[in-house]
Amino acid sequence: MLALLRRLFKLPLLNLPAQSIWIMVGLVSWTVPLGNYIWLGPRYFLDWRILVLASGASYFVCFSLLAAQTAIIRWITNRYPRIEQTPKRMMLEFPVFIIMTIGTEISAFQLYSSLPFIDFNPSSATLYTIFWIGIGSNFISLCIYELYYTLTKWRENSLQTEAYKREALLNQLEVLKTQVNPHFLFNSLNALSSLISEEPAKAEQFVDELAKVYRYLLQTNEGKLTTLDQELAIIDSYYYLLKTRHQEGVHLTVNITPETRTLLLPPLTLQLLVENAVKHNRVQISQPLHISIDTNSEGWLRVKNNLQPKSLRMASNRVGLSNISTKYRLLEQPEPIVTNHDGHFTVMLPLLYT
Repeated sequence: MLALLRRLFKLPLLNLPAQSIWIMVGLVSWTVPLGNYIWLGPRYFLDWRILVLASGASYFVCFSLLAAQTAIIRWITNRYPRIEQTPKRMMLEFPVFIIMTIGTEISAFQLYSSLPFIDFNPSSATLYTIFWIGIGSNFISLCIYELYYTLTKWRENSLQTEAYKREALLNQLEVLKTQVNPHFLFNSLNALSSLISEEPAKAEQFVDELAKVYRYLLQTNEGKLTTLDQELAIIDSYYYLLKTRHQEGVHLTVNITPETRTLLLPPLTLQLLVENAVKHNRVQISQPLHISIDTNSEGWLRVKNNLQPKSLRMASNRVGLSNISTKYRLLEQPEPIVTNHDGHFTVMLPLLYT
């Protein structure tokens, strides 16, 4: 039966899901005989010719208009898909049901009037009765459809929430792995060892900046968001460490307007992006690595560096970028846009409002 109904509705607009077909079958199967009996009286069942012709015509009209109605309902549902938008959906759907009920009654009236044997001439009271039966059955179908849709959507949201929770736990584990980067710590301690003997005053400042970076790494990641101003402050300390190690081999340019400094983003975002740039590119005085942090005309944060890949490429598992993307996804915000074009690697990040 279901396969036959699907063949009847092969047009793209009427390619209906199974639940819509079963709702239509469940309603039309009893409303058509009831309506025909009210319209035609006992002769509907007593004359087989009237039974066949009236039933065939009624089912054709009802299924055609209900299929079109369901397609419109699906369009409304796609436009307002969230569970909390259910009242708005129903307010838009109910007028559709009224119009379709009137359309069904008019179409059936015209069709019955043209059929032989029927001698169709209903009274006004009969037309009103049929109209209210149509409204009632359509209201039932609306409630069934919305109940089914809400339960399905709730289940999808629950599964998605659980998936995001699992992803968040995995993300937190990866962040912990990258927070205290052994390679960076080893290089920093080597630089500090040289400074202690050669420039003790500078070594003291180096230790202060190193402590700021690791204090931020260990504390700030507990929160979901931090201000751009706080991220830039820790980047100053991080850049000082890089500059001490690489001298003129690395240059950082920051061009951020005061009004954007109060906007929000996930913590450790800038540190991870700057660290990735240094990790995957040559950093030499003869070939400096240039990193820039600014905003574009749409208010997105842009972190950009020139591409000069290392001869011996380090294996990249993209943990840093994956962590950042996951945080934005968990916040239900647009994910970062990563491009590799014209010799530059660019990451665009949306800045968030409170």
